[in-house]
Amino acid sequence: MGCFTARNASKMGLGLLCVFLPLLTVAWGQYEDYEGYYFSHNEYRDGDEWVNMYRQGFNFQCPPGEVIVAVRSIFSKKEGSDRRWNYACMPTPQNLGEQTECWWEDINRAGLEWYQTCSNNGLVAGFQSQYFPSVLDREWQFYCCRYSRRCPYSCWLTTEHPGHYGEDIDMMMYTYDYYIRGATTTFSGVDRDRQWKFIVCRMTDYDCQFQNV
Repeated sequence: MGCFTARNASKMGLGLLCVFLPLLTVAWGQYEDYEGYYFSHNEYRDGDEWVNMYRQGFNFQCPPGEVIVAVRSIFSKKEGSDRRWNYACMPTPQNLGEQTECWWEDINRAGLEWYQTCSNNGLVAGFQSQYFPSVLDREWQFYCCRYSRRCPYSCWLTTEHPGHYGEDIDMMMYTYDYYIRGATTTFSGVDRDRQWKFIVCRMTDYDCQFQNV
């Protein structure tokens, strides 16, 4: 497995990452919080730009055959306690097979905590969101896609992003064989912000029959 580079990684830090990441991947328990991310070999789709303005809705979808591998966000209290967002995508490897179908999951309502995974063994390939000034929060939908040969399994939660309400989010994946399948969020009525734990899954090493899970 190759080691993807990040724009701001130092040569020394990247070298250590390439040495120790395979060991960390093997050693981590199946159901424990997972602190690592995948580094995308792509830049964010719009460079340093954002997919939305504050208090503005957006619809972001990866190109066909790609999935989300990085999430970036900044928070502004004075702009309605809202966030600007950006995402990076990466093509899936050939052993996953063809992308057979994509769909939007149900809406996760603003002002509420929620848990959402892609149905039908899907992987997250996009986000749609609308801002509601009455609750100073957003509703969300996941855009999910599934593949013809592999299924997600061995899933766990990342740690909270951001670590504290109001902080920046910069969540990236390190390796190519784990994928985002959903998220669980908590909402603070005081800070009017969300913390996200992303649901990360490995894909089977063998062909599988798709089931609605």
